[in-house]
Amino acid sequence: MTTPTALATDEARTRLHELTVIDVRTPGEYAGGHLPGALNVPLDQIRRTLPDLRHAADRGDLLVVCASGARSENACRILAQNGVTAATLAGGTGAWAADGHELHRPQGAPRATWGMERQVRLTAGVIVLLGLLLGYVVHPAFQLLSAGIAGGLVFSALTNTCGMAALLAKLPHNRPRAAELGDTLAALRSR
Repeated sequence: MTTPTALATDEARTRLHELTVIDVRTPGEYAGGHLPGALNVPLDQIRRTLPDLRHAADRGDLLVVCASGARSENACRILAQNGVTAATLAGGTGAWAADGHELHRPQGAPRATWGMERQVRLTAGVIVLLGLLLGYVVHPAFQLLSAGIAGGLVFSALTNTCGMAALLAKLPHNRPRAAELGDTLAALRSR
């Protein structure tokens, strides 16, 4: 499988008016700041929204965005497998902000949640510490929790996927409300 086309932040900024920007981060991450005009379709909703994404792609180019570029590359691969061409933003919203470009935040939006990478680091750290503590206090076999997390982190790095992030994305604070996703789909249909 080939790597999706990546647009540099400056190129994306100059073409922003002609692109349909799809932000595949969780709703909480999206609320924390997104590219101007970006629509939020969390990565785990991509397959569900394929008809509307295909419709938008038929009318113009799609740019898929996440925090660093990994999730948007995965989304572009899913889209490509289903006949939809899309590009990813090189370096994601992190690179966009680092290059001095403005991020928009919805007015009246609830306080943004932590980014998925930060949530994964916290969860992994807590489980490792818990495994070590229980291994010391209760039984050494609990240290296998820590070993399991270490193995998962290695697998995550080698495959550029993250099972823990997929699980954390299902938590209520990371899920889109039905109305939010409905509004996004309506916006895609109108493009």
